[in-house]
Amino acid sequence: MLQEPASSLGEVMLQAGTQLSESLRMGLLAYELFGAALGVVIAYLAYRGYRRNQSRPMLFVAVGFALALGVPLVLTVVYLALPITGGRVAVQVTSQTFEVAGLLCIIYGLRL
Repeated sequence: MLQEPASSLGEVMLQAGTQLSESLRMGLLAYELFGAALGVVIAYLAYRGYRRNQSRPMLFVAVGFALALGVPLVLTVVYLALPITGGRVAVQVTSQTFEVAGLLCIIYGLRL
């Protein structure tokens, strides 16, 4: 009997910790989108460096940044723009997969 109140207290604390005001949520989203946009700019600059110098490692760095930050940005914008009620986990898994693939490309490009 003593365990039931403790578990319900833990649930209440977890719920209280996950509630954010709408303005804070929008600010965090804008900050995340800003970071992703900077990643896309870095990918573009790396691609220009590849084109100018024909440097294969720079191509992998450009592709890596595009995969790690550009694709998740597009997925997030599409998910928020469309009236999708579910699929949050699928979008998160897909986004994380592209991030890992992009980071692996960056590592590969830096190792060449």
